[in-house]
Amino acid sequence: MRKNSVRQLTISALLIAMGVIIPMVMPKIVIGPASFTLASHVPLFIAMFFSVPVTLAVAIGTTFGFLLNGLPFIITLRALSHIVFALIGAYYLQKHPDIVLSPKKFQFFSFIIAVVHSVVELIVVVAFLFGGQLQVDGNIYYFLFILMGVGGVVHSMVDYNIAYFIAKTLGRGFDIPILSKAKDLELS
Repeated sequence: MRKNSVRQLTISALLIAMGVIIPMVMPKIVIGPASFTLASHVPLFIAMFFSVPVTLAVAIGTTFGFLLNGLPFIITLRALSHIVFALIGAYYLQKHPDIVLSPKKFQFFSFIIAVVHSVVELIVVVAFLFGGQLQVDGNIYYFLFILMGVGGVVHSMVDYNIAYFIAKTLGRGFDIPILSKAKDLELS
């Protein structure tokens, strides 16, 4: 048990560190006033392939890292909102690891998680808009539904697929529980 706890703690710490560093170094796609940082969600998505506790630790750890780095409060709260989709995804993957074996099911799962992801981030942004802490020049519906909504879904799905590619590659020489369970199901 202790070996597994140390392993999960180590994996969580590495993913948190990556989750804090990636937004600092990766290119951003800016479509004012929204911006999308390539691979910014990848560590959290990778955590979902390990366990629910690792996912929770990474979601909270990256939020805390953003807070310590002095990022705007809205960015920190958007990161905190990731707990919702990440835990839903991690729980679902625990119950249905075989989803990674079917490209259609996998992409549908990615889409559902992306919609949840986009909606919870949108709730944070709308709270800031209605609270007066965020101003949007131009068409607010375009900003909310196209940039934040559709753009958020696309961004999430791209990051999830990157995470899966990385996890699958790492899984060749390293035990990633969801992928190992899926492989066992495939062989049985």
